[in-house]
Amino acid sequence: MTIQDVFEKGFASGLGKNPELAKEVNAIIHFDITGDGGGQWTLDLTLPTDYVKPGFVGTSAMTLSATASDFLDIVSGKLNGQMAVMTGKLKIKPMNVGLAMKLGKVLAAGKGS
Repeated sequence: MTIQDVFEKGFASGLGKNPELAKEVNAIIHFDITGDGGGQWTLDLTLPTDYVKPGFVGTSAMTLSATASDFLDIVSGKLNGQMAVMTGKLKIKPMNVGLAMKLGKVLAAGKGS
């Protein structure tokens, strides 16, 4: 699985099957993924569909930064998101604990479940 797959297939499919997750978060989130296969992505969870956009689009409520390998580990469940934040493998700015917890469900949807 690549970072592009996570966003364009996993998140798009997972949120398409479970749009109430987007409504629950109701925010724009930017992702800055570094390293091989990384890139910048936007999840616009204020929209009714078409949540995933390449690049930074709109004004984000929060930006998540991680290496491509760490991000893939988080989405696949190999790395706990809270542990990733505590160890600095996942950086969130500005830190909004409530929004971050809601976003955890969306990250799980990145598997395309």
